Amino acid sequence: MEIKKVLALRGPNMWARSPVLEAWVDLQELKDSPSNSIPGFNDRLMGWLPSMIEHECSEGHRGGFFERLREGTWMAHTLEHVTIELQNLAGNRIGFGRARETEQEGLYKVVFKYHDENVGRAALDTGLRLILAAVYDKPFDVAAEVARLREMVDRHCLGPSTMAIVDAAKARNIPYRRLNAGSLVLLGQGCRQRRIWTAETDQTSAIAESIAQDKELTKSVLRAAGVPVPEGRAVESAADAWAAAQELGVEKGNAIVVKPRDANHARGVFVELTSRLPIESAYHEALKEGSGVLVERFARGAEHRLLVVGNKLVAACRGDAVYITGDGIRTVRKLVDDQVNSDPRRGEFETCPLTTIVFDSVVMTELKRQGYTPDSVPTAGTPVLICRNDNLSRDVTDDVHPDVAERAVLAAAAVGLDVAGLDVIVENISRPLEDQGGVVVEVNAGPGLLMHLAPKVGKPRPVGEAIVDRMFPPGEDGRIPVVCVTGTNGKTITTLLVRAMVKATGMRVGMTTSEGVWVDDRRLEKGDCAGPRSAKNILLNPQVEAAVFECGRGGILREGLGFDFCDVAIVTNIGGGDHIGGYWIESLEKMYKVKRSGVDVVLPTGYAVLNAADPMVAEMRDLSRGGTIFFSIDPDLEEITNHLAKGKRAVFVQEGQIVLATGSERQSLMLVADVPLTMGGTIPFQVENVLAAVAAGWALDIAKDVLVSTLRSFQPSLDELPARFNVLEWEGRTVILDDSRNASALRAVGKAIDGLETSGKAGGPRVAVYAGWGDRRNEALLEQGKVLGDLFDRVVLYETTDLNGRAAGEASTQVRLGLADGSRVQDVSAGTDWATAVNAAMASLEPGGLLLVQAEDIGTAVEAFRQWFFRRNVAVA
Repeated sequence: MEIKKVLALRGPNMWARSPVLEAWVDLQELKDSPSNSIPGFNDRLMGWLPSMIEHECSEGHRGGFFERLREGTWMAHTLEHVTIELQNLAGNRIGFGRARETEQEGLYKVVFKYHDENVGRAALDTGLRLILAAVYDKPFDVAAEVARLREMVDRHCLGPSTMAIVDAAKARNIPYRRLNAGSLVLLGQGCRQRRIWTAETDQTSAIAESIAQDKELTKSVLRAAGVPVPEGRAVESAADAWAAAQELGVEKGNAIVVKPRDANHARGVFVELTSRLPIESAYHEALKEGSGVLVERFARGAEHRLLVVGNKLVAACRGDAVYITGDGIRTVRKLVDDQVNSDPRRGEFETCPLTTIVFDSVVMTELKRQGYTPDSVPTAGTPVLICRNDNLSRDVTDDVHPDVAERAVLAAAAVGLDVAGLDVIVENISRPLEDQGGVVVEVNAGPGLLMHLAPKVGKPRPVGEAIVDRMFPPGEDGRIPVVCVTGTNGKTITTLLVRAMVKATGMRVGMTTSEGVWVDDRRLEKGDCAGPRSAKNILLNPQVEAAVFECGRGGILREGLGFDFCDVAIVTNIGGGDHIGGYWIESLEKMYKVKRSGVDVVLPTGYAVLNAADPMVAEMRDLSRGGTIFFSIDPDLEEITNHLAKGKRAVFVQEGQIVLATGSERQSLMLVADVPLTMGGTIPFQVENVLAAVAAGWALDIAKDVLVSTLRSFQPSLDELPARFNVLEWEGRTVILDDSRNASALRAVGKAIDGLETSGKAGGPRVAVYAGWGDRRNEALLEQGKVLGDLFDRVVLYETTDLNGRAAGEASTQVRLGLADGSRVQDVSAGTDWATAVNAAMASLEPGGLLLVQAEDIGTAVEAFRQWFFRRNVAVA
């Protein structure tokens, strides 16, 4: 059994609305060996992973997967469940998976959800090794492998503080995207985006953060604002530390605190020191943790952490001291292990609410003060203080006195932090600080949130929600309008039309197509950018106010969609067998699952815009969680009639008018003949593209007059629509530049040419310059040849440079074989490059004749046409 390939589908995809890994798994010698045919396999597997009893599988009840194992199931299906369970055991709860055989016997697609791609891939690899060990009765250390995966979760996944904010954003349907391997996360899209880095936001001032890191500067700022802080000063040496302690009255019984000037997490903090030697020793230890040392008067009481978000105190925790109780037998070290560190809530992972107690300098100093070492054996019943504050693990939010809350908010504002964690020493948090000598000892930027999310005692607090609410006021979700356009043909034209409509409203539009990436009129990239990476880049751009994405099937199959949800999903058509065959998509039924991806993620407030004349597209009507708008040239289609009978929307052509219909209501928009793109209404496929774009504009609530003005001004020129049925006339001859590469597109072009001839243009011989492309199946190339042979009198086949692994001439040979079955073609020639073929065809084109030129490379073709017509003094738009 071997994993041949793994695809990370990081956005919505043909399998699920959420990210999945798709592994291509070759069962090899196990392809004919179900689980019940391998002696001992099921017992070993169920013994190693007994928690898989919870997997319901297709049986729909607990133990369902174990039943499938006993009945006999294939190893690919087993790998799916094992991989899911390994992620569960590592701390990433997963519940979705699929295993489907491809057309190649023994080759399966194993699909499963993941939270972190690194962990998902590692779980897949571990699952494969575990299954093979179970098959061949080899030892396998499940506990060690799960521990390794758990360590990966801690290393790669978002920590609890960041995850709390992300979860709060998800609950409000705010999109998020991790921007690095750490905790930098984008919330929202385009011009409405915000960013966090753990509990810091894009509004956390660098100046405020610098102030907070300098404890001495923080004290001076707070003191000036009237917030109580401990007396003390910075010191330069051990001797100076003792001098400062004397100034604070250590010789009069006042205890002392020695701490680093700029460290955090209580590292190097020594408290309640009362004599010279411990103070000087503490100075040296504290200096190791920071750039300087502070000596302060010790404030009696417990340490509290107060979390301030904006101008509100949202949570408070208190730290409890950690004690052990001697038994006269065990050492201090052993008692700490048995009585403290055995608590399952303790650990080194970031998700553990309590940390493991280690014998660092602070603990050692505390033991020494009491006369102990780690190897001491306390007498039975004797309590020994290990540390004074244990992870601030007791929630006291409801106990905080209003005056204390007011001082906390003031302290955060004085430092300048939008999110701040304040360390407060006070005996009773329910009384004002000033009444009991309470002090604020630190103000922290980027505070940890776990103590508030999972306190040892008390209820969790919605601190992630508080931060998100601060960033996104009620009613805001950080989203910009997103339109997804997919299908087989017409995607680019429809995308350009919708972009023009949205842009006409005054919004700055980001757009991706198979020709490049644009923000407004600025082209950022050239080439095929109809995939998820380009879409993600647009949504990352802070200038973009709306986005229109052409979504090609290749990008969806490789990586999924580049967004989580959309406002409008347009599906133009799923015609013919074009693109069938790649990624083991061997049928139109499977292609349907790919093309429906955008419809699956339409927001409840959005619309799917579907071609009612395409039966497969029309079947998607009930997939949208929002509404559905059908479009069709024919208003009498049964799909349209039934849809309107339910009070729903449709866009169609009636008596030459583009009509917007809702139930029985009709509103004429404009004459189809007045839309230049349709050339007087004579080009059916352009009419369909117009109807799809109008439906999208309607779904986006774009004003009708804006739709009309956009359609009137949108020209089918080489500038606006390069190689999209550009019709050029020259001395009675008609030349069309188009990018058709499949049979359904050629049929649409044929109908358009019929329309031109009906209108009195190009009634003479028809000639086509065309190539078969290497990424098409032989069946598709044969079909293209047949269609060309039915439409044209003469066909010139050129040899494209895009062979996609085929031998030179192989694809053209298939097209030529198809041409032999054509009903019209009289002459076929082949073997030249594109430029030679075009020049020869142009030179021999008769007056009244029509030449269709397929663009091999759109940019090259457009420039060649400009030069060719320029030399003949023919204006080209």
